Amino acid sequence: MKRFVPVLLALCLSALPAWADQFRVPAEPGALADALARATDGDELILAAGRHAGPLHIRHRLSLIGEDGAVVDGGGTGSVITVDAAGVTIRRLTVTNSGRSHDEIDAGVKLTKKARDARVLDNDILGNLVGVDVHGARDALVKGNRIEGLRLRRMNDRGNGVYVWNAPGAVVEENEIRYGRDGIFSNTSRHNTYRGNLFRDLRFAVHYMYTNDSTVQGNVSIGNHLGFAMMYSDRIVARDNISINDRDHGVMLNYTNQSDIFANFVTGGTEKCAFVYNSHRNLLADNTFHGCGIGVHFTAGSERNTITGNAFIGNQTQVKYVGTRDVEWSFEGRGNYWSDHPGFDLDGDARADSPYRPNDLMDHILWSQPAAKLLLGAPAVQLVRWSQAQFPAARTGGVVDSHPLTGAPVPDIPQPFQMLAQADPLWAKGEHDDDSDPLASD
Repeated sequence: MKRFVPVLLALCLSALPAWADQFRVPAEPGALADALARATDGDELILAAGRHAGPLHIRHRLSLIGEDGAVVDGGGTGSVITVDAAGVTIRRLTVTNSGRSHDEIDAGVKLTKKARDARVLDNDILGNLVGVDVHGARDALVKGNRIEGLRLRRMNDRGNGVYVWNAPGAVVEENEIRYGRDGIFSNTSRHNTYRGNLFRDLRFAVHYMYTNDSTVQGNVSIGNHLGFAMMYSDRIVARDNISINDRDHGVMLNYTNQSDIFANFVTGGTEKCAFVYNSHRNLLADNTFHGCGIGVHFTAGSERNTITGNAFIGNQTQVKYVGTRDVEWSFEGRGNYWSDHPGFDLDGDARADSPYRPNDLMDHILWSQPAAKLLLGAPAVQLVRWSQAQFPAARTGGVVDSHPLTGAPVPDIPQPFQMLAQADPLWAKGEHDDDSDPLASD
């Protein structure tokens, strides 16, 4: 038996793959292209500090890792790095100077359909049309990158920080994304996770179109035109996100159904903390809507939504809803907190003893007939409002909270974002785009 052991050992060793190699690539003309041409699956290419010429096309399962100061420059043509193989890692590089073709979706890093399980980690992706294009790459991970897009005058001429198209399982987390158009634009995809990202000076922080069964969690949007826009998407979980100083809306649901919008915080003078347009069977719970022009604008026949445990604090108008029937905004005896509700809690159950109606007949008239604002100070207007408050029969349909809460604290802005929240956003400094329409589809 012993004589067979060496033979068996030799056969086993011959069946093992060859060890992967590690190559250090100098920043010299042609060196990186030559290294990629010779590379095989499993190799690790370490790029030395300096400029490495792109565009690059990766066709093997390898790792491309930069030393401090390593730059891959696309020369203004096409995508800087195109990944066309599974299991590739791009890490610690500065990736810059893509082309500007929207038709080709020129990007700093492009992950094609073949790039399953790709990893784009800890890079500086700067001055490209699109930062990372996850174009059909399943189970890709884009994490820990600093992505800064172009600052063209028209936002719609810019590209997105991360573009996810038909890439189930893609995760985009802990990135800092600034400038460009949308921070994350997710289109025709499913089962994606977008969490822990910081978005600044963009059109939308997160923009969902036809993306189902996905999660947006723990992101921070500061000084964008709109924070978190979920459009034509179903079964979304959006929780623990923060919108600060966004211009138009903090959270928007547009044709979005069966989704959970939970424990988000919108503050800083946004026009509308939340905008719900033709969206049905959603849960809006435990959110804080603070200091906006309108707390929640409900419109276009949104029905069968459950709204409970939210805090409406210091908004100029808590709710804008024009309807002819009562819509109950409480669930199983738990309503919402309204900072302007002068109710009592005599039985000490943390619920006010009287219902809350945020709007009256005059609100409906003013919204449908803006010219009527000229009559706001007239005694007749005050008489109508007093009559509705005293006589329930005089009330029209609208939002009713039968079990309003008597207290809710304003959440604190986390320490790392407090200084950023104090700075004036670019849109407030006159950098704006006249054709940025929150309800325009791409």
